[in-house]
Amino acid sequence: MKKTLSFILACAMTAMALTGCASQSTAVETTPAAETTTEAPTEAPTAESAAGETTIAPNTAAQAEAEGKALVKVGSLKGPTSMGLVSLMDQAEKGESLNTYEFTMVAAADELLTKVVSGDLDIALVPANVASVLYNKTKGNVTAIDINTLGVLYVVSGDDSIKSVADLKGKTVYMTGKGTTPDYVINYLLAENGLTKDDVKLEYKSEPTEVAALLKENSDAIGLLPQPFVTVAMAQNENLKLVLDLTKEWEAVQGESGSQLVTGVTIVRNDYLADNKEAVDNFLKEHKTSADFAVSNPDETAELVAAQGIIEKAPIAKKALPYCNITCITGEDMKSAISGYLQVLFDQEPASVGGTLPADDFYYLP
Repeated sequence: MKKTLSFILACAMTAMALTGCASQSTAVETTPAAETTTEAPTEAPTAESAAGETTIAPNTAAQAEAEGKALVKVGSLKGPTSMGLVSLMDQAEKGESLNTYEFTMVAAADELLTKVVSGDLDIALVPANVASVLYNKTKGNVTAIDINTLGVLYVVSGDDSIKSVADLKGKTVYMTGKGTTPDYVINYLLAENGLTKDDVKLEYKSEPTEVAALLKENSDAIGLLPQPFVTVAMAQNENLKLVLDLTKEWEAVQGESGSQLVTGVTIVRNDYLADNKEAVDNFLKEHKTSADFAVSNPDETAELVAAQGIIEKAPIAKKALPYCNITCITGEDMKSAISGYLQVLFDQEPASVGGTLPADDFYYLP
């Protein structure tokens, strides 16, 4: 149990914002990562990071040339987004992928953004609001091609009276991230359910571990946490349960709009896309297959996750997979989901999406 909780805590750092490898031709950098960012960046978007990198098989360009395939350099954060790529990593390692891939896993979103801007990456899996920030900062030089991770926020408590957001009236909710994405999301949902800041007290803690510790001691307390901190808290106090899934609450108030609570988005450099449309389309096909495999085959995926060094032990990886909300949504469904989500963030804090909402050319609709 201790090992499982230790991993879940480590993996949870990747979810807080809220959120591939090849054969001899694959380069991989691995560090513990922050999967998504909740910050409203005004300069360089950042996320939590940790030291340490490992690079293997650096001869990707030569391999691509020898195989006559397009070279695609893909970057992701070490966590759920990378876990959704492991089947593709495995195929590429065996030489069975449509493209030749160089996959890089890093610790923080700003590392990916630097590599995208410099041209060291062609495709990157980044937090949804950071994708919008980068679009604005590059004057529209990136395009969103899919959603790779959906919402991970939940309200946890042992209070059986909470059946809806409206039931939070008169209560205190413990959470982290004042002025960040979780804050915007909960305030939006409160308002849409007829509540004001005077109706619900939001008490902010510095770290999600503080909220989990508070819930451990008092199951009647109410916490807003991302997975897998939810799992940590519930493992420490058997009286706790999921009382609200904010993804479902979001969908309830959005109705038929198509907007969803989005964590991770995949972007491509436009100059790469212009010259390599077929390679990008092939990536989308293979990403979808890989994401579907991760959801449908937890045992095999867990083994691949461990083999790639994303998580040390396959059994622990298997426990984490159901909470990662791995997906691959493209086309008009992607546009509806992202645009509605960004609109809500923009309405509360324009800086959270880079100052302005992306234009239609932000969305890849082949």
